[in-house]
Amino acid sequence: MKIKLTTVYVNDQEKALRFYTQVLGFVKKADFSQGPFRWLTVASPDEPDGTELQLALNNNPAAQTYQQAMFDQNQPAAMFYVDDVQREYDRMKPLGAEFTMPPTKVTGSTIAMLKDTCGNLIQLVVSRPLAGLIIEARRRLTGRRRRASCSSTYLPRFRMRP
Repeated sequence: MKIKLTTVYVNDQEKALRFYTQVLGFVKKADFSQGPFRWLTVASPDEPDGTELQLALNNNPAAQTYQQAMFDQNQPAAMFYVDDVQREYDRMKPLGAEFTMPPTKVTGSTIAMLKDTCGNLIQLVVSRPLAGLIIEARRRLTGRRRRASCSSTYLPRFRMRP
């Protein structure tokens, strides 16, 4: 089973296409219309035949309610993984990206949040490998530095007290 398509509701498909291609850097994958309906998707330039993101018009009251509720709760409509959040932040700011959260270190990763100009928040995420998190947690628990390794020797040990 594979995920081939996911949807983000937008209030303006032309504006969304500009943002998702010119600012985020995706490539247009499909764009065709039938009457008032427009099927518009983008994909990663690194995986043009991979998962597509549909930029669907939120002309459905349920979609509008969902989109507004997510935005009001400061919840991202989508999360995109990047190699370096700070580099993407520095690249996107001059292109007019409006960040609601600059690059911020959180447990296990660095994130940033920006508006997509079409009613959504988008989160950029860089995630550290699990082995690195385990080693860092062990260091913090023991106060010692250890050589980087995935060996179970470096996993935290917890003991039950009687």
